[in-house]
Amino acid sequence: MTGTTDHSGGSGYRGGDVRSDCWIAVTASAEPAITLSSKVEVQYGESIRALITEGLESLGISDSRVDIEDQGALPWVIAARLEVAAGLAYPDLEMTFLPDRIVPVREPVKDRLRRSRLYLPGNTPKFMLNAGMHRPDGVILDLEDSVAPGRKGEARIVVRNALRCQDFGDSEVMVRINQLPLGIDDLESIVPEAPELILIPKVESPDQVMEVETACQRIADRTGVRPPLLMPIIESARGIMRALDIAGASAFVAALTIGLEDYTADLGVERTREGTESLWARSCLVNAAVAASVQPTDSVFSDVDDTDGLIASVIEAKSLGFVGKGCIHPRQIATIHASFAPTIAEIEKAMRIVEAFESAKTRGEGVVALGSKMIDLPVVERALHTVRLAETLGLISSDWRSGSDAVSATGAEAGKDANNA
Repeated sequence: MTGTTDHSGGSGYRGGDVRSDCWIAVTASAEPAITLSSKVEVQYGESIRALITEGLESLGISDSRVDIEDQGALPWVIAARLEVAAGLAYPDLEMTFLPDRIVPVREPVKDRLRRSRLYLPGNTPKFMLNAGMHRPDGVILDLEDSVAPGRKGEARIVVRNALRCQDFGDSEVMVRINQLPLGIDDLESIVPEAPELILIPKVESPDQVMEVETACQRIADRTGVRPPLLMPIIESARGIMRALDIAGASAFVAALTIGLEDYTADLGVERTREGTESLWARSCLVNAAVAASVQPTDSVFSDVDDTDGLIASVIEAKSLGFVGKGCIHPRQIATIHASFAPTIAEIEKAMRIVEAFESAKTRGEGVVALGSKMIDLPVVERALHTVRLAETLGLISSDWRSGSDAVSATGAEAGKDANNA
C-alpha cells in the first residue's frame, strides 16, 4: 500500500493465495480507464466496473486510471480498497465512498452473554465473512495488534464498511481501537457506524476511559447515533493497580479484561500454560470488575491446537469468577461455551436450593434449609444466578418449577465433560 508524488496509490492484497479480497491501484491519468482482472469476471465484471465508476464519482475523481486484481471481493470490500487507494493517490481528498448500509443498527446491551469474543484482523475481510456462522457471543474487528503499522488507516476504512454491510448474526459487534491517542482517530470513523462495544487497549488510568467516552459521546451527538459500550483492556502492572478505578470510570463500561501477553512482558516473565504468573493480577481484575458491577472477562488462550489446555484454562477462569474468554480461532468457541456452561450437577443443585428458598419464603420462614443443611443468602444468590444462566442457555426451560422439565444434556453434559477433562 503506497502513495507517491506522481499521484498513485494502491490498497488491498494481491496474489494467487488471496481470497475474498482485491488489489486496487489508482493513478492520475489524462486517459481515465478501468482495467479489471477478476476470477468472477463473467458473472460480476460489469457490476464491479459500475461500482468503481460510482465510487470515483462519489470521491470527486475524474482523471484517474483504476487497475483492479479481484479475487472474489464483496462490494463493500472493493469500495474500501478504492477509497484508500484514491486517498493515497490524492492526499488532499476529503470525500468518502460509503456503501449503503445493509445491516440494521442494534442497541447495545450491557448485561448480555460474553462467554466468547472472536478477534478478527481489521484489514483481512476474508475472516469476517463467515465469522457469525461460528456463533461467538461477540466478534472483535481489530484495529490494533493484528494490523501492521503501515496499514492502520486502511484497516479503519475496511472496518467502517464491515460495520455497515457485514452480517455477524447474533454476535455482539465490537471494535478494538488503537492505543491512545491514535485510537481517538479510529473513533471518528467507527462510532458513526454504531458498533455495539469499543475495546480500549493498554488502559492504565480512568482518565483514558473518560477520554474515549467523551470522544464517543461527542461523535454520537454529532452524527445522531447512540454511543457504544466500553471494555477497557488492562495490560500492565500499573493498570492492575488501578483496576477498580478503571472499571468504575464510566457508566458505559460493560466489561473489563486483561491482556496477558503485554502484562507478563511488563513483569519481565514468561507467560506459561498454567498461568500462575498472572493469577494474582487476574484475581484482582475479577474483584475490581465485580465491585464495579461489570463483567470480568479473561484473556485469550493462544495455542489453538491445545484443546486440553484451553479447557483447563477456561475451568480455571470460571473458578476465579470470569464469565468469558477471548478467542483467536473459531474452533475455540464451542469449547469455551461448553466449559463455561453450568454442569448438570451444578444446575440440579441450584434448582433444589432455589426451590427450598422459594418454599421457605412462601411459608414466611426466615431460615432456608436443604435437608439438614442451612442455606445462607449468598448461596441462594449464586444458585439463582446458575438457574438464570441455565435458562438463558436453553439447558432448562423457564417453567422448570413445574417438575416436567429435565436438564438438557446438550450444553450441560458438555460442561460436565469439560470439567472432568
